[in-house]
Amino acid sequence: MKLIYLGTAAAEGVPAVFCNCPVCTEARRLKGKNLRTRAQVVFDGELSIDFPPDAYVHAALHDFDLSGIRYLLVTHSHMDHFYASDFVLRGGVYAHEMTSPTLEIFANAEVLEIYAEQTRREQQKEVKDAIRLHTIHPFERFSFGDYTVLSLAACHSSREPMLYYIEKDGKRVLHLHDSGPLPESTWQALGGLEGRLDLINFDCTFVHRETYAGARHMGLDENMRTFDRLAAMGLADERTKKVITHFSHNSYPTEEALLRAEREYGVIAAYDGMTLEI
Repeated sequence: MKLIYLGTAAAEGVPAVFCNCPVCTEARRLKGKNLRTRAQVVFDGELSIDFPPDAYVHAALHDFDLSGIRYLLVTHSHMDHFYASDFVLRGGVYAHEMTSPTLEIFANAEVLEIYAEQTRREQQKEVKDAIRLHTIHPFERFSFGDYTVLSLAACHSSREPMLYYIEKDGKRVLHLHDSGPLPESTWQALGGLEGRLDLINFDCTFVHRETYAGARHMGLDENMRTFDRLAAMGLADERTKKVITHFSHNSYPTEEALLRAEREYGVIAAYDGMTLEI
């Protein structure tokens, strides 16, 4: 698998949309890797987890072909993870010579309700007919293309938020955001898996800040507790890549802070446009 991290920020971005705090002011001044757009990760150019408002910018900045996305897994209904209005433009007079004429979206009922609301006024029939919608729930196993997916329950503030275990050609990835500490039901489902995880995408919204009780996101402390439990179950070891992403500007995700995290915790701190192969 080849993964590209097109966006690595939480809902407000870095710099945050309307913020003038020192972190955001410095990010605007320095630019480069200090600028972080809303989270999106794509596998092999064809499977995207989430579709944020910044997807258009991702395509423009990183020379990425959004029309090549054949499959879309949506974690939950929050705006920064699912911006359906852009799907009005996927075809017809708005898009020619698309790499994949069709798109399959896998999501919970609330996400698909939002899709209907945001597209009903403007979406042309030929565009609508090329997008296939699939309603899924936590703890379902399903397949498409060369991928097998297990949906898992997240701890987050939306209806039926989901995490994903993804397998392709013997490679295994666990995508863990948005979520606070994992529900026990998800740990039980993970106990049914076999084989070592090659990579884990961690929600690291809080970075070095402590993950508080009842949180709907994680920091490095909870990331490591999660990894240790996975290792104790035989699902992870020193060969498993630990990627932290989905950073909030409130957690001061400066280059210095993230380099410190890499040194102290053996993680890979994602940045916009970063690619990894497993």
